[in-house]
Amino acid sequence: MDRSGTERDGAAGPDVSEAAVTLAGMGLTTSAEAPLPVGEVSRLIGGWIDRLGAVWVEGQITQLSRRPGAGVVFLTLRDPAYDISVSVTCYRQVFDAVADAVTEGARVVVHAKPEWYAPRGQLSLRAAEIRPVGIGELLARLERLKRSLGAEGLFAPDRKRPLPFLPQLVGLVCGRASAAERDVLENARRRWPAVRFEVRNVAVQGVRAVPQVIQAVKDLDEHVGVDVIIVARGGGSVEDLLPFSDEQLVRAVADCRTPVVSAIGHEPDSPLLDLVADLRASTPTDAAKKVVPDVGEELDRVRTLRDRALRTVRGLLEREERGLQHCLHRRVMEHPHRMVEEREQETDALAARGRRVLGHLLDRADSELAHTHARVVALSPAATLERGYAVLQREDGTVVRAAGEVSADEELRARVAEGEFRVRVTGH
Repeated sequence: MDRSGTERDGAAGPDVSEAAVTLAGMGLTTSAEAPLPVGEVSRLIGGWIDRLGAVWVEGQITQLSRRPGAGVVFLTLRDPAYDISVSVTCYRQVFDAVADAVTEGARVVVHAKPEWYAPRGQLSLRAAEIRPVGIGELLARLERLKRSLGAEGLFAPDRKRPLPFLPQLVGLVCGRASAAERDVLENARRRWPAVRFEVRNVAVQGVRAVPQVIQAVKDLDEHVGVDVIIVARGGGSVEDLLPFSDEQLVRAVADCRTPVVSAIGHEPDSPLLDLVADLRASTPTDAAKKVVPDVGEELDRVRTLRDRALRTVRGLLEREERGLQHCLHRRVMEHPHRMVEEREQETDALAARGRRVLGHLLDRADSELAHTHARVVALSPAATLERGYAVLQREDGTVVRAAGEVSADEELRARVAEGEFRVRVTGH
């Protein structure tokens, strides 16, 4: 359907000037040759809207006009989550019933009938009843939303990402020239003068707060240099902090790839943004302290670690030195040659003992050899020959042991103690 409220005929050709157009639900066909006047289109739209029944509408009052003497009050209702608004009119007696509780910025529920003002082509709502949304009802809605988002796991601790130790560029979402912006910037730069900020000034309350904060968070999340994002706002009433419990904002923060720190309000304040953020800070000043390290504290920590390392090294050296001194005071280190001298004496004693043992063995062997030699000499054939005996041998060296072993005229060799000679057998 186009903006004039007509619907293009799907059977028409690609040439729009020749296409027939039918007003939805009214059975009215138009074409380029037979168009409808603007007034007729406005009248037809008004007739269709008049057939609508009354509806309950919730929104936030952004403009309120109570003209003196006029019997009609003019309101503008805006959706806090979208950049959409609609005009509302009501009789003074309808508004006077809630005038004490309803002001600009208040959330209300209106029972109204849509109306179409044909001369201007403007849609508005004619309110028959206005109900302010009380704090108790708002808190009950927030509690239901909190349970619903918690069931989806958006507040789970395992989704929390750690903050970088020293961010080079910090994204800051806050109100323009606000105390929250001043607290974050001054405290962060006092702690670490070299820190840099990418600031996005947005509305932090009212109907424009939610879309502007969401857009700022998305822009900073897409910034390649931003290491962490701080969403900061000073304290305020429950109504003032409602934008930071908006479902769309909570989901936008949950989808961020960059760690997000929530610094909304003061310690008692707890919007839903605190639950989905990677870290909650009680105040904007506390956010600066948690995101940016203190250069003085870090220098003190470095000095402490350096002193601890020096003490450890010195203690290790002193312990090793004491151990070395203890080793040097041992007898073996005071007289290093004593061990060699003692071993020399032991070696000499063992060598002397070895010589004595070897001498005894040689003497015993010599005595046994002499006795054996004497026995051998006593039993030797030479000793027998020395007593006058002779040994007869044939030519082949065999010994003659019996007289029958020789024959007459056989020549034998006779061995005696002092030599040998030949003999001939003459007879038996």
